[in-house]
Amino acid sequence: MSTPHTTSVAHIAPREKAEILSQALPYIRKFHGKTIVIKYGGNAMTDPELQQDFAEDVVLLKLVGLNPVVVHGGGPQIEDALNKLGKKGHFIQGMRVTDAETMSVVEWVLAGEVQQDIVGLINAAGGKAVGLTGRDGGMIRAKQLKMLDKDDPAKEHDIGQVGDIVSIDPSVVKALQDDQFIPVVSPIGFGEKNESYNINADVVAAKLATVLQAEKLLMLTNIRGVLDKQGELLTELTPRRIDELVEDGTISGGMIPKIAGAIDAAKSGVNAVHIIDGRVPHAMLLEVLTDQAYGTMISSR
Repeated sequence: MSTPHTTSVAHIAPREKAEILSQALPYIRKFHGKTIVIKYGGNAMTDPELQQDFAEDVVLLKLVGLNPVVVHGGGPQIEDALNKLGKKGHFIQGMRVTDAETMSVVEWVLAGEVQQDIVGLINAAGGKAVGLTGRDGGMIRAKQLKMLDKDDPAKEHDIGQVGDIVSIDPSVVKALQDDQFIPVVSPIGFGEKNESYNINADVVAAKLATVLQAEKLLMLTNIRGVLDKQGELLTELTPRRIDELVEDGTISGGMIPKIAGAIDAAKSGVNAVHIIDGRVPHAMLLEVLTDQAYGTMISSR
């Protein structure tokens, strides 16, 4: 553990520590052997202390018998790399147009720099992480994302090598899990002509959780979770309640695609989807192994 957290735990009496550990036991028993897909992003991915917390949480979940699978994005890192190369981003309806040159940068940033940083963090914390892209084991087959014009649905925009998932074959992930490894997946797929596609990491995480029939999908974000109109945290939601919140404008903007993936996963066999505040140290562990809610849980029922 990093020093600040070690000192903060030192003042807790042994009896209280035992109480905390015993509270985790029913959850460890319940989720033993189950798969948990984690979408890693936001502050948790850029703040060094939170990075350390994240790596420790993933390793601990593996050690107590769960099977974590990490899916990561890397928007800010891609932006930095393109700026350094002097390549100006061109956006249509908020989506980056990804030509062949941009795609090659996306690949080396995601599958190189970002992925290997995460693999290194988890390994340094005592885990055995392995980096994958959707190309490995033929995992993520993709096609070009069709973007319709928001004002004229008959018109379609060409945004280049931005992908939509055709299918996911999770056999390489399962093989690694069975061998005690922790898969770390970059959201890159491949097409019919062996071309690469950059895919939204939330979408990959939700689809992978569905295909793996994961017990949980955890989405680390830079917000407390889904908030009501008064700014209060909604700790539990169902798909029906979400429809109501979208209709009355409570859920809007960038939260809609995140929620859409979460609902799809919840409806397709993933028992619970958690949108978690990644700015809270060890938020993932607290959400999975305690009664305390550190975000919004979306259940299928």
